[in-house]
Amino acid sequence: MLRNALLLIMLCFGSLGATADGLKVGISTDYPPLAYKQEGRIVGIEVDNATAVGAILGRKMTLVEMPFEKLIPALQASEIDVVMSGMSITAARGKQVTFIDPYIEVGQMAIMLMDNAAQFSQPWSIYRKGVRVGVEPGTTGAEFAKMELEEAQISYFSSPSAAFDGLRADDIDLYVHDAPTSWQLATSKNNEDLLSLYAPLTNEQLAWAVRKDDERLAQALSAALQTMKGNGSLRYILNRWIPVTVEVR
Repeated sequence: MLRNALLLIMLCFGSLGATADGLKVGISTDYPPLAYKQEGRIVGIEVDNATAVGAILGRKMTLVEMPFEKLIPALQASEIDVVMSGMSITAARGKQVTFIDPYIEVGQMAIMLMDNAAQFSQPWSIYRKGVRVGVEPGTTGAEFAKMELEEAQISYFSSPSAAFDGLRADDIDLYVHDAPTSWQLATSKNNEDLLSLYAPLTNEQLAWAVRKDDERLAQALSAALQTMKGNGSLRYILNRWIPVTVEVR
């Protein structure tokens, strides 16, 4: 069905630049369902987004896989043309890159063991003194914990899977991470003992990014995004990968 939708886009917009140069798309594959590996292939929301954008612009989109922390340096060094990797808009990043209009609103969410859900049934319970909270270094979840959970005991984990092990080992009470991690719990057969509150602790927007001096590409991507919103292809892509309701603007 997605293939048919993208073929329709190509028929409608293929004349906009079928001979234009291709684009190198920076992507980190450790962020399901936005971008991850499945049977050796890169799949997810951002992969489908890149396919749709390529069809609209008539440009070949080549995925360039790299760790998330290398995406902005690679963009600034012209090793890639655009970042499409579930990147949150922040003031610090905005000084380094130009963000396209956001394609989705998300937020940090708290994940816990199902058996401990009763302890955190009230919105204020996460802010109690001494709550043991796990976060991933360098993320907006870590920033939230530092700024808002001043009386919590903060522990750092290199990945969601490591944090899940920490929950099961009773090393932490909660793991605070981006909404996509919680979305994955809704369909995961390996994490049925875990629960997300699904109530966002922060308001964040995800967007694609280009170099500060690449205004022409920024305008083209913005126009492509508006087309995707207008013809329903963005909503289709999000519904295909996300098992819970999210807000698109």
